[in-house]
Amino acid sequence: MKRCIHVILFIALPILGISQKISNDGTGSEKIEDLKYQLMLQKNDSGRIIIMNSIGFFYATSNADSSVKYYQAALDIARQRGYAWGEARLMASLSGTLRQQGKLAEATDLLFKSIKIAKDNDLSYDLARAYRRTGDVYYDLENFPKAVEYALQAVKIDEQKENIKNAAIAHWSLADAYEKMNKLDSATFHLDKAFTQNDLLKNFIPYFYEINGNIQAKKGNYEQAHNSYAEGLKQAQQNNDLAISSRLCADMSTLFKRLDRKDSAILYALKGFEFGQEASFKKAIIDNGMLLAELYDSTKPAAALKYYKIAAAAKDSLFGVNNIQAIQNLVAGEEAKQKALEDARISYRNRIRLYGLATGLAALLIIAFILYRNNRQKQKANIVLQQQKRRIETTLEELKSTQSQLIQSEKMASLGELTAGIAHEIQNPLNFVNNFSEVSNELIKEIQDERHKTQDKRDEKLEDELLTDISNNLEKINHHGKRAADIVKGMLQHSRSSSGKKELTDINALCDEYLRLSYHGLRAKDKSFNAEMKTDFDASLPKINIIPQDIGRVILNLLTNAFYAVNEKSKMNLSGYEPTVTVSTIHSLSSGEGRGEVLIRVSDNGNGIPEKVLDKIFQPFFTTKPTGQGTGLGLSLSYDIVKSHGGELKLETKPARPGTDGEGEGTTFTIQLPLQ
Repeated sequence: MKRCIHVILFIALPILGISQKISNDGTGSEKIEDLKYQLMLQKNDSGRIIIMNSIGFFYATSNADSSVKYYQAALDIARQRGYAWGEARLMASLSGTLRQQGKLAEATDLLFKSIKIAKDNDLSYDLARAYRRTGDVYYDLENFPKAVEYALQAVKIDEQKENIKNAAIAHWSLADAYEKMNKLDSATFHLDKAFTQNDLLKNFIPYFYEINGNIQAKKGNYEQAHNSYAEGLKQAQQNNDLAISSRLCADMSTLFKRLDRKDSAILYALKGFEFGQEASFKKAIIDNGMLLAELYDSTKPAAALKYYKIAAAAKDSLFGVNNIQAIQNLVAGEEAKQKALEDARISYRNRIRLYGLATGLAALLIIAFILYRNNRQKQKANIVLQQQKRRIETTLEELKSTQSQLIQSEKMASLGELTAGIAHEIQNPLNFVNNFSEVSNELIKEIQDERHKTQDKRDEKLEDELLTDISNNLEKINHHGKRAADIVKGMLQHSRSSSGKKELTDINALCDEYLRLSYHGLRAKDKSFNAEMKTDFDASLPKINIIPQDIGRVILNLLTNAFYAVNEKSKMNLSGYEPTVTVSTIHSLSSGEGRGEVLIRVSDNGNGIPEKVLDKIFQPFFTTKPTGQGTGLGLSLSYDIVKSHGGELKLETKPARPGTDGEGEGTTFTIQLPLQ
């Protein structure tokens, strides 16, 4: 191992000496000057669009502002001339530079428009390109399954149309996403597919080396990983590609950090940070900044804080609530458009099927008449069977389509309520951080004033007390900062698709988190609503092995229903009524099979559930809510999730009060989960 590290250092340390700053006189700059000269001579608008698109591409990795300027100018010409191909192509191109600058919402909007124009005008080349770049945006959002989905669509189109170069780029995107998902075999397969066309993708060669280095590092082949990073960085500098240079520096720094070579790790992180700032590459600024903050933490706290602030600001601009919300709105709008188009296609297919059925029936009648004497009974039976089969198949397809749409609607509604709760919940720790920061600044000023006094008038005991107060404040800032980070982490886990992997989870913490988020989600929609929240958590409850995102959705759904129930009852203005929702956990050691189990109870004092519908409550699409306020899938999905964990979801309703129409005084749902 030591020999391996020495070999790596021997090769690595001179690399940054190739150029302390990437020269602007490389092959990329020469190509740009040549293209600018061609642009001056070009009189044809189509030719000018193509040349300006190429200039924007070469500027993208070294001068983002110039790249945006040329892309936008070319897009204006395409719009003025009504060139659909130009609009689709330039929108996808411009999205790449905006994505690099961290403007993910603007990039997503352009890509959705590019996809529509390409579809409307049958532009397969530009459609595949827009699909691939949409996958890149989802990659930045760390939604790797969605990135894979779009990249696969791009590969399918490009390979059908024999666009070999673009297909290879899409294979590269797939390799990158699969590597982040730790599917190393799939990543290696697609990387090999892309690398077979390395003569067509000279500008992408550094990216291939980066992905290969990441794969080797995850396999523990550190020397091979380093060699791959080093070759990629060398070629990136030759291409004047600041973006991939900054990424490779971050990879190299991470590798040296893992090998406990702190000086080398700092050296590469500093260079990667510099490249990221030059290229306006937010992701690289975040990665290298966070590395420097961690590496400097124990030796240079001031420097660590400086880089942490810069990285945190970049991360907030990239993944801030407003930016993510804008992207979610764009995605929701696009999904609504796609749903409308799909509904229209289904309706058209149904009409065609109806016409075909009528034509088929007419033909069958003629044949039946000709063969009437010999085969009358048999023919009638066949006709009836065929008709029934078609009806069953049609009904089944429509039910599957409707079910998938409603399930997605239920999940989006759950995510919306969770986000509203988080917006309120995260404000508390942020207020603490701001308040303690202001107090700490005042204490520092008091210390400075005390130290400006002469030695005989200085109160050293007061200075010590002030320093102690500052230290305590910093601990509180750190505590509430971590609390805010935990809330954001929980939001990201809930919004991502379930990994399907179980992990040890603190049920008490999970219930407490979703209780608060559900309550604030309802408060965000109805400011007049208030309810008392009670908890009774079993302190002896051990951690259990579950899929936290899935069980979290179950708890959130039950809590949302409970708050809805007490809210509806509160609108009846009953004397002395106080809406109350209670969450409790119990560690039971006496189940029927001799195994221990965890019980989670969600209770409310609402109107309860009528006895006549109790046997239908877990059926799909059944709901007691008014039309438009529920899909009838929440409890059905919750029931299936608990069953998949080997547990039970049970319901209890309190006896009805005299004089009511069968409605009770509250409802309790109990989730039973086995410890093993």
